[in-house]
Amino acid sequence: MIAVPTQCGYDLTGNGCYPDLPYDGAMTASIHPPARPHGTTPRPFGEHLRHWRQHRRLSQLDLASEADVSTRHLSFVETGRAVPSREMVLRLSERLAIPLRERNTLLVAAGYAPMYRERPLSDPALDSARLAVELILKSHEPFPALALDRHWNLVAANAALPHLLAGTDPELLQGTVNVLRLSLHPRGLASKIVNLAQWRNHLFERLRQQIAATADPVLAALLAELQAYPMPEGADDTHLDGEHLGVVMPFQFRTAYGVLSFISTVTIFGTPVDVTLQELMLETFFPADALTGEVLRKVLSPA
Repeated sequence: MIAVPTQCGYDLTGNGCYPDLPYDGAMTASIHPPARPHGTTPRPFGEHLRHWRQHRRLSQLDLASEADVSTRHLSFVETGRAVPSREMVLRLSERLAIPLRERNTLLVAAGYAPMYRERPLSDPALDSARLAVELILKSHEPFPALALDRHWNLVAANAALPHLLAGTDPELLQGTVNVLRLSLHPRGLASKIVNLAQWRNHLFERLRQQIAATADPVLAALLAELQAYPMPEGADDTHLDGEHLGVVMPFQFRTAYGVLSFISTVTIFGTPVDVTLQELMLETFFPADALTGEVLRKVLSPA
């Protein structure tokens, strides 16, 4: 059996009491886009459409064929010589796989009201979704689980997560907590991750996929920031077996009780009609060996 102290200090890293995080218990965060700078002129619909068509690497002929419109009409829409119908905006957005947030932007640019609502998770209309997420987080204890917004900011977490964060620079836990920055920052968790190089590459690839899907400049800036972080002194290139891209990822973490092994998975809402829900991710960590499961059970249920 693994002896776990009952007083303050039984966190996994042996660095004293874990920090109080404002996310454990209730999900009340609202996920809003940044405000438009004062005086900024909205872009016309045609510019938005051209941006997304080129981002998806489609010619006008390709998109016109997929959307069942003439190339001539699509060209007129892009140049502003024709005004698309609301149905046409939605059809083009669907063919281009544009995120719901940006579909609203295109609708407004074309002169129509936004279609997809964006509400805080505390909104009564999202009670069912919020309760489902909270149930998943709570039911996953004693193993770590967290909810993230589209920029990888922490929205909610269960009681297991703070045990993994002890010893982190307190500045990284102030205000909005970005879990990728927390994971890879030299003053964050990077020095405790055994397979750091593999984990970094995994996170970078996930960010690249998100950027390709959303064209989000905030994510592009975050990727550039993370790539500039130095590897901690003494880090090696340990590569763990069991990686399945897009499905599971192995992860080993140094603690006062030895190296704990996890696999992580990400869950998203399948068919959301709300911007907030489409952008919400759930990341859950499962023990990859008996030691990890035993330690976590002891930590959250001290004798």
